[in-house]
Order: sequence, then structure tokens, then C-alpha cells
Amino acid sequence: MSRHKFRPASRLRVLQFLATGPLLTAGPLAAFAQGLPARPPDPMVWAPRDPDNVITDPKQALDVFDFEPAAKKNLPPAHFGYMVTGADDEVTLRANREGFLKFQLRPRRLVDVGTIDMTTELFGARYDSPIVIAPTGGNRAFHPDGEIAVAKAAKAGNHLQILSTGASTSIEDAIAARGAPIWFQLYPTNKWEVAEALVRRAERAGSPVIALTVDVLTQANWETLARLRRSDTRNCGDCHGWSLPEYVARRPNFDGIDLNGATSLGAPNMNWDFVKRLRDTVKGKLMLKGILAHEDAALAAQTGIDAIIVSNHGGRFGDLGRATIDALPEIVEAVGGRMSVWSTAASAAASTSSRRWRSAPTPSASAGRRYGGSPRSARAGSSVSSKSCATSCTSRCASSALRPCATSLRRWCAAPSSSAASLTRPAGRSRLKDGLSRRVRLTFG
Repeated sequence: MSRHKFRPASRLRVLQFLATGPLLTAGPLAAFAQGLPARPPDPMVWAPRDPDNVITDPKQALDVFDFEPAAKKNLPPAHFGYMVTGADDEVTLRANREGFLKFQLRPRRLVDVGTIDMTTELFGARYDSPIVIAPTGGNRAFHPDGEIAVAKAAKAGNHLQILSTGASTSIEDAIAARGAPIWFQLYPTNKWEVAEALVRRAERAGSPVIALTVDVLTQANWETLARLRRSDTRNCGDCHGWSLPEYVARRPNFDGIDLNGATSLGAPNMNWDFVKRLRDTVKGKLMLKGILAHEDAALAAQTGIDAIIVSNHGGRFGDLGRATIDALPEIVEAVGGRMSVWSTAASAAASTSSRRWRSAPTPSASAGRRYGGSPRSARAGSSVSSKSCATSCTSRCASSALRPCATSLRRWCAAPSSSAASLTRPAGRSRLKDGLSRRVRLTFG
């Protein structure tokens, strides 16, 4: 081939072949490359988070992740393991953080931000900020006041609270402490009568919205929990029980409900017929939590569901490998405005990530791991004892612990307005559709 016919595009293809071929990815050249000193990061990381130098007061936290080393230091190993674990190899757990790196903020300038209104309306109720407390079970594993303390924190900031079926506080007591209706997250079990009884109880208590979790079918393989539990000298069964009857005996939302025939919190037999039946049963609003495919989102809209929560359960049930934020665009497009689409920020509720969520194509977002985890609520010997333990150990918050985090998130969410920023993928990736700058309500839990 003559030189003038060897175009740059051809040379590019040759280089791409060499870069991905065995010559550079295996053999002596690869071994040689591995032996070279690593190139230092640019820019340098001058102040990495030091796990041995933990905060001693919530006010010292710069972001929510500063609470994690404090929890590791102060909590029993099994409790901390339950809180941080993901399923299997935890690929999805990591993907939820790394997924934000695929997106960029596209700011608009010369927008008046002198006055910022953080109030938001959800299903007719108005809240002072878009910070919503997502459902997590067994709060008393981290503080004796459990969900009562969380409800008081929600009341102080006028935040929406969603109570878990597996809470260590009843829906009635939580609503009384909040001083306003809260929503109820539903684990239906594999028995319809139990699901129906739980819904009726929540509605009698004044809960206007039921959020059905659809992504918990079987017990997850939590390897991090299993490894950390080996170093815990306590017998978990003494507090949590090993069977469903023993577990729900410590969960007051199940009081008075016949559990004969129920074998699991999740419902492996759940299908769209179940959802339609539940839609006919629920008098108020009904949400589905755990949708990840556009086909299911379209079916939910056809079934008359009021809203969906796009969620991979924080990578805790099923190591699917796909970040929640990556699933959003196709789902929003499939719904086509027929119902509200929420999403879970999962473990990615850091400052810049939160702003990215705020510009994502959803009207709401939620996270389920971090209420606060302050040293106060995770102090060994005061907040955790064998009598106050509960199986679900994902939350840990007293009222004083939540407020600093909520304040920080208000700063992060205080972007100018829906017209001030939009979300795009970096060069080389398809840009999200127009209108992705709609306001995102960050659910912080």
C-alpha cells in the first residue's frame, strides 16, 4: 500500500488493535509494565480520609462519609458489617458510587440565586426541603430511641419520613413522634393475608402512601457481614432470632397479625397479579420500590401505580453490577410523564454526587444507609446493647445526629434552580435528554 493511501484512520485502528491485543496485555511486556512505579495522582490527594483519625462530634463532619469510620470504631463488628455490606462481590455497591463519574454538571450562568426555595411538595404534602428519610429497619440496633429519634429529627426539619416494615417502632408511635403522617414501606412476606394486614394497619394509623419493595426475594449473600461477624463474640440469635417468627417478634408492626404460612419478609411468589391486587386494596397512593428496567416501569404505569423508586437496594440484594443512576434515563423515557419517578442515591450521597442527583431525570431520590452515624449514636456501651439490638442494622441516628447532616445536604442541594444546571454524560457518551435539570428531591436515609 502506498504511503499516501495509508490514512490516519487506518493507523488509529492499528493502534487500537495493539492496545487491546495480547502483545501489551499479556506476556513479558505486561509483566514489565506491572513492575514500574505507579504514577502519582494528578492532582495529588493531600488530605485523604484517615480511618484512624475519626470525628468525635457530628459538627466535625465534612460529608456523610466521615461518619463511617466513627461507626466502624464504635459499633460491634456484626452491626457494622450489616450496615456496610453489599451482596456477593459488592460490584453493585461500588457501581453506585462510580456511576456518578460518568456524568457531568452543565451549569448555566447569570441566573438569580439570591433567594433559594427548598420547599417541595410530594403527593399533596409540603415539606421544607427535599431531604427525605428513607426506610431502614431496626434503628434500635444503633440507638435505644430508634425510629422515635428519627421521627423527632424529621419533625425538627419538616422532612418526609418513610417507615420500614421491619422497624423497631410501630407505625402508630412513629407518626405520633413525627407529629404528622409518614409513609410506610411494605415487605409483603410470601403470604397475601400478612401483606393486607400490614397495609390496613398503616392506613388506620394515618399513612397516606404505601411503598412496596419488589427486589427482596430471598436471603442475600452478605460476605462482608459474614466475615466481620466472625470477630463478634456475641450470639446474634439471642437478640435477633434465627427464624421469621423470632424476627418479627421484635418488630411491633407485626403485632396481632397471623403469620402462619409466612416464611420470609420478601415474596418470591410476587408477580404483576399481586401488584394489581394490592393496587385494588390500597386506599391511598401506591409506589413500587426496586424497579430497574424500562419494561417494568411501563408495566407499573399501565397498572395504575402512582410512583416508582428506581433502586438496586444499595447493592444489598442481588449483585447485578448496574448503578441506579445508569438505569434512570431509559426508565424516565418509558414512563413518559405518566407517573412520578424517584431514585435511590444509595451510597453516593456525597456533595458533588448529590448535585448530580439533583440534575438527574427524576423528581425525587432516596438513600438508605446514612442517616448520620454520628459518634453519639454509635457510641459503644451507650447506644448498643443486647437488649436494644435489632436485625436490620442499616440506620443509626439520634435527633442531634441527623441535623448536621441535613444541614450539609441543604447546602449541597441549594443549587440555583431547575434552569441553572443540567446533567450530561462526558464526551464520547450519549447526552441525556433535554429537561434533565428538573429538581431532584434528595432522600437522605
